[in-house]
Amino acid sequence: MRHWLLPLLFAPLLTACVNDGATYEINGAEHSLSLIREQPLFWDKTVNLSLAVARMPDCLRRHSIGPGTANTKVEIYRVPSGAFIVRAGKRMYATETQTCEGWAKMDGEPDDVEITLIGTFRVKNDKLVFVKEDDEEKKRK
Repeated sequence: MRHWLLPLLFAPLLTACVNDGATYEINGAEHSLSLIREQPLFWDKTVNLSLAVARMPDCLRRHSIGPGTANTKVEIYRVPSGAFIVRAGKRMYATETQTCEGWAKMDGEPDDVEITLIGTFRVKNDKLVFVKEDDEEKKRK
């Protein structure tokens, strides 16, 4: 067998890997939250999820959400203070874009603060996208 054919045999296996992202623009592309999905091994069904928090040129940070699947939905909520809550399955985190350093795991939804669903990162037509909540945003207390 010719050696140049070998990479072509493995090409279909590599296409099964997930390595992509999608962005929610808060105030244009320079002020955003971006979900990043990385699947290091094509045979593993687990993907590593992380959130890039940016308010350029002042700050940019990448925070680990943890493991998920290629179809894990990640919801973004806004808090009246301007902070954000990120929900991936049962895990919840609080973050902010003033310094981009704030990242805290939460035990559950806040009891005394109204949060507003901004939208959801999800797979649509085999592509990761951010889908904004419609005009009648869902509010939780």
